Amino acid sequence: MQSLNIQRPGMPDLQFVLVVSALCTSGLDTLNVPEDLRRRVFDACWALVSTDPPPTTPQERVLDVRSGTELTLDALVSTIRQLFAEAGISTLTWDHAPSDPTRPSSPAAEPLIDRLQKLYPDPPPTSGPADRN
Repeated sequence: MQSLNIQRPGMPDLQFVLVVSALCTSGLDTLNVPEDLRRRVFDACWALVSTDPPPTTPQERVLDVRSGTELTLDALVSTIRQLFAEAGISTLTWDHAPSDPTRPSSPAAEPLIDRLQKLYPDPPPTSGPADRN
């Protein structure tokens, strides 16, 4: 079972916004968020980044935050937290194994991926008490 604390997600704000919007549009049956709240969260976030009405087809319901500012990101985080707080949800939970990438990264994205990996390296494996002898 996967979970995400809405108030203290343990990840950068941009990643938090992208994960929550992806979960809200995922169609996962095991997500503990009713469909109407998923729609409200996405539509409210969409209104902060676009002047167009929110898309209705599932494939198009993807937030593009590339042209946003730090203020936009703060508004997105605030909106998400407020809507979930109003609904009484403090932790998102879902049961779905991580998927393999559906396509490889483009060569143009590789430098960014390398830089992000340096900023957020995989944590070292933890050792148990038996390994310390």
